[in-house]
Amino acid sequence: MIHATPPLFSRRQLLKLTGMGFGQLAFSCISGELEAATSGVNDDLQPRKKHFAAPAKSVIMLMQNGGPGQMDLFDPKPELTKFNGKVHTEKVEMFQPGSEGNTLLGSPLKFRHYGQCGMKMSTILPHLGSIADDICLVRSAYNYHNNHTESLVAFNTGKIFQGRPALGSWISYALGTENQNLPAYIVLRDPGGYNTSGTLLWDNGWMPSLYAGTEVATKGTPVLNLNPTEAIPRDINRDNLDLLAKLNRRHQRDFTYETALNARIQNYELAARMQLAAAELLDLSGETEATRKLYGLDNPDTALYGLRCLMARRLVESGVRFVQVLPPIKPQSQPWDSHNDSKTQNEQICIQCDQPSAALIRDLKQRGLLDSTIVLWSGEFGRLPVSQNGKGRDHNRNAFSLILSGGGFKSGHVHGATDEIGYKATEGRMSVNDLHATILQQLGLDHERLTFTHHGRPETMTDAVVTGAKVIHELSV
Repeated sequence: MIHATPPLFSRRQLLKLTGMGFGQLAFSCISGELEAATSGVNDDLQPRKKHFAAPAKSVIMLMQNGGPGQMDLFDPKPELTKFNGKVHTEKVEMFQPGSEGNTLLGSPLKFRHYGQCGMKMSTILPHLGSIADDICLVRSAYNYHNNHTESLVAFNTGKIFQGRPALGSWISYALGTENQNLPAYIVLRDPGGYNTSGTLLWDNGWMPSLYAGTEVATKGTPVLNLNPTEAIPRDINRDNLDLLAKLNRRHQRDFTYETALNARIQNYELAARMQLAAAELLDLSGETEATRKLYGLDNPDTALYGLRCLMARRLVESGVRFVQVLPPIKPQSQPWDSHNDSKTQNEQICIQCDQPSAALIRDLKQRGLLDSTIVLWSGEFGRLPVSQNGKGRDHNRNAFSLILSGGGFKSGHVHGATDEIGYKATEGRMSVNDLHATILQQLGLDHERLTFTHHGRPETMTDAVVTGAKVIHELSV
């Protein structure tokens, strides 16, 4: 009997033909992207359905790097003032030297009531105070670490460990974006440099790079290396891009499960569309003089941060899903870090950030955008009630205050409380994971149902089984 000789394949051919062979499995172990593709992961930025109806559709995060002091800005503590200079009976957590005396430091700043709601805030925040009836002030937030980087990473990604997707990445992955000519997740930083922790705060982690934050400059060229070095006639450039798109689609058909390839193609095609759209972002010719003045563009102290806040409004107005605005890098890269003097250092940064922050919320409201846009104003942690070297305050992970506005959050509302000296959150406690769960809820997303498969495990933003994350329903209307 004659036996037919089986066809011979090289190892490379065999792995290519099997598709799900050892080569692909090895790749999936390295990147986790093949697993995601076979489980139906989103690999584009097309608008997607929410889990349930909800008021918000976009988010602006005003990240205040450094740790604004709650007892100096948002959470008045008469008892702390009463016992100023006394040694505290409870030993507090210290991160840096200078607080060993454990001596209570009353706030050197004054407070007053704002708005019809009577919300109490510092007098060095007159602009944010003027919109007290449009904000929800949370006084009972807490984080997990006393160092800037770990706490910033946790605030943005849910855990102190680097390499996880940021909140903006999760939201972009879940909902896509309404503007296909711009990234779903845009970052606006100080044109002079990066704040503490830099790009860690808008990393896509193990998600496709399509969901990473994209830096857009508010000065000079909006996106580096976006435009060709040599001018190409518009019609020829369009023909070139059309041909490239056809070749990309053909290539994708041969490599269906290569999500890294899909993400790369998506990014290049988005870059092509951005050549026109990104340039239009810096064209403020349509903005009125009143709007410019509202954001403080006429004042050197507020102009740069004001421009970023104005750009954030323009971006959500044009359909961008998530915008992250970073604070000034002067006098330092973590400008709310008041180790030396809690009075002068807070006064200095408030001059730069107070008016533009309030202007953004006011402008969104008057344009009918606030109901559908969540504005989050927060640092990564708070400050200690004891003095550091006499006038300053060290880091405090146990309590801090933050602002939520729009997107279905209550207006003129104060949530939670700290102990009598502002050291620990005691009532209505809200972890950073609770914050993420609550923001996702307002966007129509269940934080436990929103998953991304990584290394065979369905990951979530909040990892509720471990962290105990929950939605704080008391914050919403």
